[in-house]
Amino acid sequence: MLDIFVCEDNAVQRQAIVQTIQNAVLIEELDMQLVLDTGDPYTLLEKLKTSQNTGIYFLDIDLGSNINGMKLAQKIRLFDPRGFIIFISAHSELSYMTFQYRVEAMDFVLKDNPAEAEVKIKECLLNAMERYTLQTNRTHKVYTIESGGRKIGIDYDDILFFETSANIHKVILHAKDRQIEFFSTIKELTNTLGGNFVRCHRSFLVNKKNIKEVDTKKRIIHFANGETCLMSTRMMKGL
Repeated sequence: MLDIFVCEDNAVQRQAIVQTIQNAVLIEELDMQLVLDTGDPYTLLEKLKTSQNTGIYFLDIDLGSNINGMKLAQKIRLFDPRGFIIFISAHSELSYMTFQYRVEAMDFVLKDNPAEAEVKIKECLLNAMERYTLQTNRTHKVYTIESGGRKIGIDYDDILFFETSANIHKVILHAKDRQIEFFSTIKELTNTLGGNFVRCHRSFLVNKKNIKEVDTKKRIIHFANGETCLMSTRMMKGL
């Protein structure tokens, strides 16, 4: 999942950018979320310290602060070297400065024409999603599922376990930072995934790489994020 940040000191313009982003994410069913919109660059940097996902950053250049959008982008790069930075400005003559500051900006969007800016922002989101998917697939093995009309890619290393859902023919994927329900069965997943994924119970399939502790007396498996799942006596030896 990609996290979206917007930093624009004009509240009206910021709301227009946010609305465009939210509409595009919803309509295009993109696996990303808006986590912050603010006029204060320091608020963004503080939020970024706790973010674990790659980000998309829509930054105004003149922020009415002691750091401008270009300097903010330089600081963002220290936390998120793979993030996608898009500058939004009414001053086209400032576009050359993106090279001067060496922040590897993905695009430069002009505010002058709201209709064109809206199209450009949507294009940036789609482009970022495509690039992120390609980058992730090159460096990590990704499990792709369909849920709620969206295609969602989860890094294998982020999957804790799969659990049979109360809803028929569905399972729940438990990842480090979220849960997703989708159509499948534990049996199908066991036959498909293999490798580090081990059946520990008729209702659970675990990623053994993310097991923190196994309580053989209570037959409970513990994971690093505090979640647990059951383990059957019959399948304990195999695990």
